[in-house]
Amino acid sequence: MELQLVDLTLPGDSNLILGQSHFIKTVEDLYEVMVNASAQVKFGLAFCEASGPCLIRAAGNDEPLQTAAIENAKAVGAGHSFVIMMQQGFPVNVLNAIKQCPEVCRIYCATANPVQVVIANSDQGRGILGVIDGFPPKGVEGLQDVAERQQFLRLIGYKL
Repeated sequence: MELQLVDLTLPGDSNLILGQSHFIKTVEDLYEVMVNASAQVKFGLAFCEASGPCLIRAAGNDEPLQTAAIENAKAVGAGHSFVIMMQQGFPVNVLNAIKQCPEVCRIYCATANPVQVVIANSDQGRGILGVIDGFPPKGVEGLQDVAERQQFLRLIGYKL
């Protein structure tokens, strides 16, 4: 077995959701989750099929985001993994619905940070061992940091 780090690419002002599922129907069901979540969300998704023709299956309502999802899925190349790229919405708005999708087994990350995927390569194929999401902590928040966090959440509409 060989380990590898794969850097994912996020277009400006995008969020990424990386997960694993178990069935070709994932593409249609995740598409429905995304379009039902919000009329304004723009997204593209790609799914790495793990049997049969082993194709990357894709869908979305935004061509550049769909292309970015496909490119990230190619880079990961792990069977039954999926990538959703989104703008004009946040993963927190769709994560519960994605987790409720019958085909979804796991969510590795949902982020706008730089992401590295830890991949294991074997004679059979590739698998995701985990992710490196963003950067390590630089300290513990102080009172000013708490106030800024609370203000930010209100600014983007998550707290009143």
